[in-house]
Amino acid sequence: MTIPGDKAYGFPVKVSHVSANPFIVRISASAAELAQLAAQWGVPEVQTFAVEATLGRWKREGVRIKGHVSASIVQDCVVTLDPVSQQIEEDFETVFLPENSRLAARVMDGKGEIFLDPEGPDAPEMFEGDSIDVGAVAAEFAALAIDSYPRKPGLEFHDRIESDPTTDKKPSPFAVLQGLKRDDSDT
Repeated sequence: MTIPGDKAYGFPVKVSHVSANPFIVRISASAAELAQLAAQWGVPEVQTFAVEATLGRWKREGVRIKGHVSASIVQDCVVTLDPVSQQIEEDFETVFLPENSRLAARVMDGKGEIFLDPEGPDAPEMFEGDSIDVGAVAAEFAALAIDSYPRKPGLEFHDRIESDPTTDKKPSPFAVLQGLKRDDSDT
């Protein structure tokens, strides 16, 4: 299924169908959807993409999505350009609130700055309309788990050039001035 916009993959769920009793959504991508995901992620091939997520209400007006995404992708090795397979297994959890929710208000300190607890839960995401795209949420978490620099297993770097820490020092700007001073005294 193709969702209009910049997301190539989607599985929208109507918020009105999400109740206080959580339910499970299982998603498995078709061959056409796998090709769309490969284009979206910028990889040569996505072989499998599957999601199992539990959806339930969060504080009456919000929706909590908690699940697991599995994907098998093929990328080009950054050294040899040979195909490299990667298996992605990623758990995810996120909360969505309607864009006009009072629960979405950010806590500000007396100086007008927003306080975020780095160890606390993530701030809720906002959604517009009457649906949340569970497929796009899972695809986003899977994309974040893709190795940016895939290498072929067992690849060793024997003929590489590394910087020598003793010769890596930049000349002092004063040394450059000292050299200029010597040139002036020669004349």
